[in-house]
Amino acid sequence: MRILGIDPALRVSGFGVIEVQGQRLQYIASGTIETGGSEIPVPQRLATLYAGIREVVETYQPDAAAMEQVFLNVNPKSTLLLGQARGVAIASLVNDGLAMVEFSPLEVKKAIVGSGRANKQQVQEMVKRLLKLSKITGTDASDALAVAICAAHHRELSERLQQFH
Repeated sequence: MRILGIDPALRVSGFGVIEVQGQRLQYIASGTIETGGSEIPVPQRLATLYAGIREVVETYQPDAAAMEQVFLNVNPKSTLLLGQARGVAIASLVNDGLAMVEFSPLEVKKAIVGSGRANKQQVQEMVKRLLKLSKITGTDASDALAVAICAAHHRELSERLQQFH
């Protein structure tokens, strides 16, 4: 099974694609979708994000997608913009018929590091180890890979539970 992880944002969204075969995780690709700065109108940036996610889906043909849930910012405007970016990302994935799951940042950190209080550097280091990578380009891509790995762990757990029923 191929899983696409998305770390949505209005300016720079991360993506990560992994292949899951039993217990084995294999890195396929990761990167970012950049929509430009605040000089570009929000609708255009959202359209760029939508098209970017469609391109990633067409290129890597994932079987499922996972995304981190919105966290609340102190700044309501930032929270609203993040919500709009998430909505566009969800619409793009659903439009392509992908099954999609969402995880809280706490769930992702716990699945990757074993602690919901892990920092970004700890998550990034564990993503590197789990996928046997020498390096990852940036925290956006690393966060997206972490979400994909979290989904793989949860999928595996769900499959195991179904075997007992």
